[in-house]
Amino acid sequence: MALVPSYIKQLASYKPGKPITEAQRELGRADFVKLASNENPLGPSPKGLAAVEKSFNRFHRYPDATGYELRNKLAKQYNVKMENVILGAGSEGIMSTIMRTFLLSDDELISADNSFIGFRVLANASGRRVHWVPMKNHRYDLQAMADKITDYTKIIYIANPDNPMGTYVTREEFDEFFSHVSERILIILDEAYYEFAQDSPDYPDSMSYRYDNVITLRTFSKAYGLAGIRIGYGFAHDILINNLMKVKVPFEPSLVAQAAGTAAVDDIEFLEKTIQTNQKGMSYLKDELDNLGIEQVPSAANFITTIWESDEQAAKIHQNILAKGVILRQLTAFGWPNCIRISVGLEEENIQCIESLRSVLSAI
Repeated sequence: MALVPSYIKQLASYKPGKPITEAQRELGRADFVKLASNENPLGPSPKGLAAVEKSFNRFHRYPDATGYELRNKLAKQYNVKMENVILGAGSEGIMSTIMRTFLLSDDELISADNSFIGFRVLANASGRRVHWVPMKNHRYDLQAMADKITDYTKIIYIANPDNPMGTYVTREEFDEFFSHVSERILIILDEAYYEFAQDSPDYPDSMSYRYDNVITLRTFSKAYGLAGIRIGYGFAHDILINNLMKVKVPFEPSLVAQAAGTAAVDDIEFLEKTIQTNQKGMSYLKDELDNLGIEQVPSAANFITTIWESDEQAAKIHQNILAKGVILRQLTAFGWPNCIRISVGLEEENIQCIESLRSVLSAI
């Protein structure tokens, strides 16, 4: 169809982890444990949930287009001005706004190949040239990315920690990389898993890098359990935020999302419980996978990616463990078909996953 640009025709749509309802339809069973989408196994923030319930009688009103209450609260928490904060429908919503705001016709983008699919879809949909740089040892190869910088480079995207590998760029590596980046280039540091990585001693919390051309993205989807509501936020120089606010979709995020996010910021007890649950679950999964002799990628997030001998073996493991009621994520869509990602669940879910995996391995 002539109306559709060629780069859109060639675009592959985002493929999320298998929903429980889809698995139930396919296999005809009701009891599934979903460890496929890096969701919070504890559920939503209780304070966020209470705020959503209180907002029910305001559904006939438009949300605050400026997001004043949540932006102001985030600004105070991170010791910046409200003019340095933007909200979006998840971090992907802000990424989309960044593309529409700053890309000119000849601009180019750089990121790692086989990293976060959400950015890949948006970058390819922009119609601009994208340099997809292969990872090295399942990590961002920043030196190779620096070598791709030209006078046309406008946006560089780094997911830190990365999804789906869980690896992260260290402070020393980022400092060296940044020395190659001119001030006309925007660096997007996507820190969706920041809460899980922040205690790593060499992790470069981008709030310590308040450079004029760095945009930090974070989300309430993971650590705060608000994935279904779609609420994310970003920090940047006020000139960048001011222009993003001109382009962002009006009345985004929704009234419900803003209410939930505003309350969840104060849910420190829930956040601490989430981090503790994740640390315990990560330790258990890592030890048990080691005992089973399964290769894995060291992760600073809330998931562990396992590596198998072949694409076919990974597919067989993935399908057989699904038949036992455990939904994992084979990473074919990310470009890692020989890998399976396991999200950290509740203790009993992690145990069921390992027991099912052990049973599948012994059977094949």
